Amino acid sequence: MITPPNFPPPGSASDPPVVEVGHSRVRLLIARTRLALHSFRAGWSIFMESAIGVLSLVIIGIFAIMAVAHPILMLTIWDVDTYDPVTGYAFDQVDQPAAPSWRHPLGTDPLGRDVLSQLLWSTRSEFVLGITAALVTVAIATTVGAVSAYYGGLVDVFFMRLADLIIALPGISLLIVLSALFKLNLFYLALVIGILGGFGGTAIILKSQALSIKVKPYIEAATVAGGGHFHIIFVHIIPNLLPLSLLYMMFTVTSAIFAEAVLSFLGLLDLRMSWGIMIHTANTGGYLMGGTRYWWLVVPAGASITLLCSAFYLGGRALDEVVNPRLRRRHD
Repeated sequence: MITPPNFPPPGSASDPPVVEVGHSRVRLLIARTRLALHSFRAGWSIFMESAIGVLSLVIIGIFAIMAVAHPILMLTIWDVDTYDPVTGYAFDQVDQPAAPSWRHPLGTDPLGRDVLSQLLWSTRSEFVLGITAALVTVAIATTVGAVSAYYGGLVDVFFMRLADLIIALPGISLLIVLSALFKLNLFYLALVIGILGGFGGTAIILKSQALSIKVKPYIEAATVAGGGHFHIIFVHIIPNLLPLSLLYMMFTVTSAIFAEAVLSFLGLLDLRMSWGIMIHTANTGGYLMGGTRYWWLVVPAGASITLLCSAFYLGGRALDEVVNPRLRRRHD
């Protein structure tokens, strides 16, 4: 007589501890979250100890308020016919460009449009351009750097030679050629700048950092534990590259704003309004070389480009002290 196998009843002690495994993952996630918050607080305190870091945040905050202020003013105080940055016209002014007044604190341009409205409206475009380009750059450069460092060989050679080629090309000249071949708007310009930065010098720097991460003991432990390539790259290497990626994200914003200003000044972009277009309008009307007589046509836009680029650059320098322990100042 054949005896049937004695299977344990459902729910017995021999079943796999599914609940315990789930609890372990939750505890691991909580521990990682707490560690990330602790690292963020430590980095934030170091950043706020830097005078240039605080200054950069103040300047960026002022421009953020300017970007938010324009739609509010258009809905509450300003009328569209007069203060639209592109189609508006100052009907209360006889001669254009008009000097600053109570109704037009920064005057009007040669086409009768309010300069302050143009300045505030363009701030939003500059933020969108810079942040989009920076995100694209960081996403590409971090992935390329991690993959190149992890696999090495032909993969590394391909991406690094591509980066050398992009670095060798003059950036502004390349953008001028692309703007002549294609119709570049704000989104496509951000995408092009992000791709060039992501496959360029930033990828080389992040790859060198990824090489130092690749030899860490926890990478070897993850490999021995059976972690796949995807798991090691995207769970262990890339998260440890993010602080350095954030640093170069700040520098990318500066490059994107500067590139847009140059291309807009040359009249090569399909944009409604920007700081570069404001200077281009003054130059087209023959007011750029007029000295200080028509200062409001050039100084607000030029100062905005300089200040916002400087703010993100200074923020990057302050963030460098957080990312690079050798630059941290020691306090007694």
